[in-house]
Amino acid sequence: MKSDYLLCLSSKGFHRMHYVEWGDPGAERLAICVHGLTRTCRDFDFLARALLPEFRVICPDVTGRGRSDWLPAKEDYAYPQYCADLTALIARVTARGAPRRIHWVGTSMGGIIGMLLASRPNTPIAKLVLNDVGAFIPRAALGRIASYVGKDPRFRTLDEMEVAVRLISAPFGPLTDTQWRHVTVNGATQHEDGSWGFRYDPGIASAFKKQPVADVDLWQYWDAITCPTLLLRGVQSDLLLKETATDMTRRGPRPRLVEFAGVGHAPMLMADDQIAAVRDFLLEGEP
Repeated sequence: MKSDYLLCLSSKGFHRMHYVEWGDPGAERLAICVHGLTRTCRDFDFLARALLPEFRVICPDVTGRGRSDWLPAKEDYAYPQYCADLTALIARVTARGAPRRIHWVGTSMGGIIGMLLASRPNTPIAKLVLNDVGAFIPRAALGRIASYVGKDPRFRTLDEMEVAVRLISAPFGPLTDTQWRHVTVNGATQHEDGSWGFRYDPGIASAFKKQPVADVDLWQYWDAITCPTLLLRGVQSDLLLKETATDMTRRGPRPRLVEFAGVGHAPMLMADDQIAAVRDFLLEGEP
């Protein structure tokens, strides 16, 4: 695994977006994996290893998360900025004769970014995996997320933080102790006073504070997507409802739907069956 930064532009100037890269830069297949709202690029370590050696895998820390810079103008934490930053990343990783067909894996927010980019004319996204996010997002799920995002809690020890992570992230499903530690460590930062906190800018919650939480309708983008698509869903998910997932299989790219029992929002793509579903789809029909 290699680590690097990309220079991007927001309304107040330039900022750095961090990403990690797995595999051979000369690999014929390229996968970009993008995390959820408060998570980091390291969520995909297990999946990235499983995609080797067939893929070169790029996993960014979306701006304001992980090792990426925080934006001075909190109102810039929105999908136009995220799409612009990820487009710049695509330009970098497809330069100098590298493959220009992108296999996109997006969890929650990362899936929405992928949906928006895949819906545009001449998109480089050739295959799309949406992990527990869809064309309609109910306000109840967004309200649950808004209830904890941006509060910036502090913990005396990393162990204490892990207890909180396991509670808040229980919908991730039955992770092993090693996986819970991985989720905690890579989503944590230690402050100058020795306390621990989450590794994201609390300002990413600004979008929830601007206006009352409401349903989000993305059907117009979904119906414009034409590439092969895989839709993953936790059976207990409150963000991707069963009826929404079913409707999605009947229109737009008409994806294959795979559901995981005992999981809510969102599958972490660390379990063997979850990894296999993604890997098999990405390699299906490939030369």
